[in-house]
Amino acid sequence: MSFRIQPSPPARPNRCQLFGPGSRPAIFEKMAKSEADVINLDLEDSVAPDDKESARSNVIEAISDIDWGNKYLSVRINGLDTPYWYRDVVDLLENASERLDQIMIPKVGNASDIYAVDALVSAIEAAKGRNKRISLEVIIESAAGISHVEEIAAASPRLQAMSLGAADYAASMGMQTTGIGGTQENYYMLHDGKKYWGDPWHWAQAAIVAACRTHGVLPIDGPFGDFSDDEGYIAQARRSATLGMVGKWAIHPKQIALANQVFTPSEEQVKEAREILKAMAEAKARGEGATVYKGRLVDIASIKQAEVIVRQAEMIDG
Repeated sequence: MSFRIQPSPPARPNRCQLFGPGSRPAIFEKMAKSEADVINLDLEDSVAPDDKESARSNVIEAISDIDWGNKYLSVRINGLDTPYWYRDVVDLLENASERLDQIMIPKVGNASDIYAVDALVSAIEAAKGRNKRISLEVIIESAAGISHVEEIAAASPRLQAMSLGAADYAASMGMQTTGIGGTQENYYMLHDGKKYWGDPWHWAQAAIVAACRTHGVLPIDGPFGDFSDDEGYIAQARRSATLGMVGKWAIHPKQIALANQVFTPSEEQVKEAREILKAMAEAKARGEGATVYKGRLVDIASIKQAEVIVRQAEMIDG
């Protein structure tokens, strides 16, 4: 372990982030009653330019008027390359109640993007005397974003989460696909006449996880576009969880249960993790640094892996 200890990410469930357009206030109540851990009210891609102002007003009103329960409440603002984003931030923090938890920044390309939003947020909080400190989440959606992913992860103490936006990322990288996440038909290896499909998102996800874990940020997998394909969603979510991501977006209500299923440790996983911790505690009492559990070697590293699962389960239960 390095002398510089990696900071821990925020201790809150983030298994599923449910998105809904700010231009559709009729669905807000349903979102609030869903099983998603995080609600993202969207002012960006899902809102037409002519609806930006009304969507912003809808969101500001809903933040105060709707009972969001224990949901982590986030608003995705417009990109910094648009004329909308500054007014999103100003109006939200000057007019919305302190029930708002987070601002999501799309299409982040470098640390300066975070600095710009952070500076504006800080000024408004001070001017308005807001007591709750707003957190930030960023979306990596470009070649620049993935190239600067570590400096982005380290850009602000407000930063709590980072997501991969597959569609814009694919466009920025010049990928020959119109799919949003999942297996891509032409991304395969050929062996003995048989096709074996790889994961074109793997490198970007691994880079995001590494940057996030280095700087104490939650790594999140983004959207899966085909909401009729439950098996495809679950497969990608499982790959993401295996890599170290803690949750995934839902762009349709039916995806909420799928995300929660994958990112909630099973009873069997938690039981095994607790048994490993118990076996290692007994080994330590005997003066041993390793032991055998179900025919396999477990050691200090095994304790760390088991503790991750147990902490996840306890946090979700709590």
